[in-house]
Formats: sequence, structure tokens, C-alpha cells
Amino acid sequence: MRHFLLPILFAVAVAGCSSKSDTSTAQSNSADTNERPKVALIMKSLANEFFSTMAEGAKTHQSQHADEYELIVNGIKDERDLSRQVALVDEMVAAGADAIVIAPADSKALVPSLRKAINKGVVVINIDNQLDAEVLASEGVTIPFVGPDNKAGAKQVGDYLAGKLAAGDKVAILEGIRTSFNAQQRLAGFEASMKAAGVEIVSSQSAEWEMAKANSIAASILSEHPDIKAILAANDSMALGAIAAVKSAGKTGEVLVVGFDNISAVQQAIRDGKILATADQYGDKLAVFGIETALQLVNGETDQPSDVETPVDLVTAESL
Repeated sequence: MRHFLLPILFAVAVAGCSSKSDTSTAQSNSADTNERPKVALIMKSLANEFFSTMAEGAKTHQSQHADEYELIVNGIKDERDLSRQVALVDEMVAAGADAIVIAPADSKALVPSLRKAINKGVVVINIDNQLDAEVLASEGVTIPFVGPDNKAGAKQVGDYLAGKLAAGDKVAILEGIRTSFNAQQRLAGFEASMKAAGVEIVSSQSAEWEMAKANSIAASILSEHPDIKAILAANDSMALGAIAAVKSAGKTGEVLVVGFDNISAVQQAIRDGKILATADQYGDKLAVFGIETALQLVNGETDQPSDVETPVDLVTAESL
């Protein structure tokens, strides 16, 4: 069974974050910390604004509910650093975490370590990037996914872009890390919208969520396919890399760029007309959705863990 959470269910203040450290802990003024559940939030790269915003949203929520739970916030420096994220899972179990809320860098590689955590009595909630169903089944575990429908979100963005294109136009796609389910789903959403519009995808390459790599790949695509009309980036960091490449190629205003995540830098780029659209999956609230679900299980409010579908909405200049 899937549930849908409206954004108003959780009021979370958004704050900027420039920390790139591996670990930070939300402190409480409460003298008695032993009776409160300990929740560990394990994310991907804190160098990505989306995840730093997620971390700040979680810390704000904990400060507003300091008597209800203790929070430990962790992040890896590089989204491809799977070994470090696996190590963080083990470290949080050793630290006595009652629950782990994780945005896995890979949909398959983290499952065995999470199974070990579950076997030790730790509640595990999956956010942002959904774990692979076949691997979960092979490991004999069920882990609820709390997050948006990435395919539907990408299709919203792609459909909006398609309205600015003509049948037969050529576009390129910048994919995320291909072993990540959310990257696969965003690619599928982009492909579906372009196919429906009769638009040709002349290149689809992975820039692994990274701005610099996206800039390099986009520059190469623009050189090889000077007639493309748009670049669809599977996250906003890659979209920013793409618009820099478009500018360097002297094609600003000629090549449209879309993204996914709605980070603040992209909001400004949309206002400036440099990016056409993005998708908002409410990064400041996403970890909170997962934390709330984890606490329900830890506190025995439910013994039937289920997936929770969270909002994802199209963001354009008209909606900002």
C-alpha cells in the first residue's frame, strides 16, 4: 500500500548549508537523551545543495521536536563513494542508532549492509533513491521507500519542455549514476515525454550527477550535434553544468535546459531565463518524511511498514 503526503503535513524551515563534512550531530538542550530514539540520517554528497538542504531541514525538524528524538546527520563527500556510505551504516549501528534513514548512493550495493542493520533490530527507511526490489528480495528484507515518483516528475519536466519544441527537433540527456534507481526513472520519464512529442534524442550520457562532468559532456555534445534544441539534465547540478557549456558555445537562448531538484541556484537561473524548468521534490522535507515514518515504527505506532509517496511538482518561471 502506498500513501501520499502533502507538503503541508510537515512544516520545516529551510536554511542554507555549506558544510561538506562527513558527520554532524544535531544537539538537544534536553538533559535526558537516553530515553529518546536515536535516528541516523545517511545521505549522499553534502557538496550537492539538494542534500545540504535536506540535512538542514532534518536538523530544523529535530530542534522543533528535541524531546522526541535524537538526530545524527551523515553525508559522503562524493556520490560515488559507496564504501564510505556502507561504512557509515555500520558505524551508525555500532553507535546505537534505533533507526537509519538513508538516501543510498547505489540502489543495490547498500542492501547487504542494511540487511545486517535490520537483523540487529534497527529500523531502516529508504529515501530519495529507491533500493532495488530484486536485491531486497534476494536478501530477504523489506525496506519502506519514502520518496517521490521520479519518473512522473521527470515526465512533467519533459512534457513542459516538449511544449517549446517541434516534432523532429533533437535533444540530449544528461543522466545520473546509472546504477541508481532514481536516475533510471528520471531517464525513463524524459524518454517517455520526448517520444510522445516526436522529439529525437541524439545523445544520452551519464554525468554521474556532477556539475563539472556535465559541463564537459554537454560541451562535447554541443560540438558533435550543433543543431540540438535542448538538454535534459537528471539533476540541477548537471543542469548548471549544461548551461555553462551552452554559454561557452555561444548558444544561450538557442538551447533550452531543464533539470530536477529545484535547488536555489536553479531557481535564480529559471528567473534569469537560463533554465526552462525543474522538478521540486521538496528536499527540505524529504528526510523529515523519512524520519517521521521511522519514528512511527520505532515507537510502535505501526507494525505495517509501507511505501510513502511524497510530492513532486513542476517548477517554471510562472510558478516561482
